[in-house]
Amino acid sequence: MNDPGKVALFTNEYPPNVYGGAGVHVEYLSRELSRLLPVEVRCFGNQDLTEGQLKVKGYEPWAEAKQNTDLRFAGALDALYRSLCMAKDTLDADVVHCHTWYTQIAGFLAKKLWNVPLVLTIHSLEPLRPWKVEQLGAGYHLSSWIEKTGIEDADAVIAVSQETRADVLKFFPVPPEKIHVIHNGIDLDEYRATPASDALVKRGVDPTKPFVLFVGRITRQKGIIHLVNAIPSIDPSLQVVLCAGAPDTPEIGREMTERAAEVTAGRSNVIWIQEMLPRADVIQFYSHAAVFCCPSVYEPFGIINLEAMACETAVVASAVGGIPEVVVPGETGLLVPLQLKAGTFDPVDPQQFSQDLAAAINQVALNPELRATFGRNGRKRVEDHFSWTAIAHKTLELYRSLKQSS
Repeated sequence: MNDPGKVALFTNEYPPNVYGGAGVHVEYLSRELSRLLPVEVRCFGNQDLTEGQLKVKGYEPWAEAKQNTDLRFAGALDALYRSLCMAKDTLDADVVHCHTWYTQIAGFLAKKLWNVPLVLTIHSLEPLRPWKVEQLGAGYHLSSWIEKTGIEDADAVIAVSQETRADVLKFFPVPPEKIHVIHNGIDLDEYRATPASDALVKRGVDPTKPFVLFVGRITRQKGIIHLVNAIPSIDPSLQVVLCAGAPDTPEIGREMTERAAEVTAGRSNVIWIQEMLPRADVIQFYSHAAVFCCPSVYEPFGIINLEAMACETAVVASAVGGIPEVVVPGETGLLVPLQLKAGTFDPVDPQQFSQDLAAAINQVALNPELRATFGRNGRKRVEDHFSWTAIAHKTLELYRSLKQSS
């Protein structure tokens, strides 16, 4: 069984332009794979670097994408332009591996032009993100078409959870044998508990007092508004720290600002950090949090839960998507039931969901022994199941299977 000689990863996000879990995934997967075979990353940006077997090339924006059009279309149109540039450049890889809809048309075209197998990793699915209409307008129909075209033509599809695999089968006519589950991972050396707390103090957080932590973008998907609505029911002795920025749209940004002002009136220990923090600072916040909260309404995997668990922090999360494959209730944290309205990602009872979040947060954060136990168990779970080294080897095995069958 021979290894493929080289793999090309196509991605929107790559350092220093990382804003979500897909970008984190590609950063670490490319690093680990490059220890096993040559890796070329083609990404959105102006990157240009070579380190050992890893080569990275960025593709810059289309200057005309925002001219004479609905500005909401610009993201999807720009993705098409950069995808065309990625695909037309000479490719000497044996496998093309795409991440997110932004580059799936690049993979589709590269497969045709250069006669190589196409692998896609599904980090989320457009049919399950209807709120993207708010961000992309009718461009959402274009992103959905790109995703559908890529998935249906791929030689193999990687789902980051069993739940995501089921979603792919539900929405796309893909043979089940083409869909493989390979979870996300975590860098166990980088993400570990640290005693350092200067990043907290600098931003007004008292590291000697317990706090609940949220880390993520201000999006419908991440459910932050439900955590904000839970604040009045969170024990007043607990600090609430929201590391939340980059709103998807001005509308959700205003909604977040207005609601945060309402629920924090008269409560001084809510700290909203709107800047994108350096990774080392985020690790400090994870390490000192009494509990990490992930209130997502849609989460194919939830890599942020791994990050918190690796830092020995208890987790309270919504029981949706791939989260139950990461967080073990009663062992590494608590899962909060979430029933959604049919065909939407709106809770059937938003007030009840927020109250349940608050109750779970209070149960864990106010019990030092329980949160310490959850923290220890969480670290052990990520060590046992979610190392990037193991995930890179599983991915390489999939590449090998495609080369054998080609």
